[in-house]
Amino acid sequence: MPETQNPTIAVLLPCYNEEVTIGKVVRDFKATLPNADIYVYDNNSTDRTAEIATAEGAIVRKEPRQGKGNVIRAMFEDIDADIYVMADGDDTYPADAAPAMVDKVLEGYDMVIGDRLSSTYFQENKRPFHNFGNRLVRGSINGLFHANVTDIMTGYRAFSFTFAKTYPVLSRGFEVETEMTIHSLNNNLRLFEMPIQYRDRPAGSVSKLNTIGDGIKVMSTIFRMIREYKPLPFFGGFGTILGVIGIILCTSVTMDFWHTGMVARFPTLIGAVMLVIAGILLFATGIILDVMAKNDRKAFIVDMNKFAMLHRNK
Repeated sequence: MPETQNPTIAVLLPCYNEEVTIGKVVRDFKATLPNADIYVYDNNSTDRTAEIATAEGAIVRKEPRQGKGNVIRAMFEDIDADIYVMADGDDTYPADAAPAMVDKVLEGYDMVIGDRLSSTYFQENKRPFHNFGNRLVRGSINGLFHANVTDIMTGYRAFSFTFAKTYPVLSRGFEVETEMTIHSLNNNLRLFEMPIQYRDRPAGSVSKLNTIGDGIKVMSTIFRMIREYKPLPFFGGFGTILGVIGIILCTSVTMDFWHTGMVARFPTLIGAVMLVIAGILLFATGIILDVMAKNDRKAFIVDMNKFAMLHRNK
């Protein structure tokens, strides 16, 4: 990290109709990170979010593509800094945790996760389906990637320059945090979790989350990324299931033939053989895609090294 004694810090605040809270959030981050640039990206707000943020001294920019993922993609593309601190504009995350998160990035971590679930989240969040969804997503991802990340979907994070410039943002909405975590685990990046004191939205501030709709998007993102990042278990698992069913059916027909000398169930035999062939093809597909996924991880490491070198030499 160049000039670690005086790193450039960018605070990233994606916002959509946060006029109730954005002024306080900007002031809080200015107080805790006085040398940081505060960026507020207004995502088609219909209230006074942009006006209030500008009055508080934030750098306000517009992002016309609706969705948090689109906003983060624009932020990482547009802004250059040694360290990025990302939070929400709804005043649910404590700004006073930001300096410690910055220090961890300076120590060499690629991403620092503001862990809500180890502290006050389940007491402050009054939406039971959100709590259930967090547990479900956490268990699914940790099980599949053999990890132990506590808070998969937190919006409070800090990033290195290299992470921001090499992370491919594909999600458009709130599922982007889940995508970030899976991307980091798949590529064996350096992660650090820091417990933070989460607080629920203040009175008058309205959540933009749709519990069912966004939950479906998050689970779809997990499904898609497992298919891309873990193709051998994904396709191999389905192939094994089909193959085992086909072998059982073939065995049943074979046993009948052994006792009677006749194949009485030709449709079952044909279907069983097709299931075995489909299973073999799925397993082979998984092997081929697994090799491609490993090559992608190798290419990602090379890209990260190039960006790290460019950043050191700037």
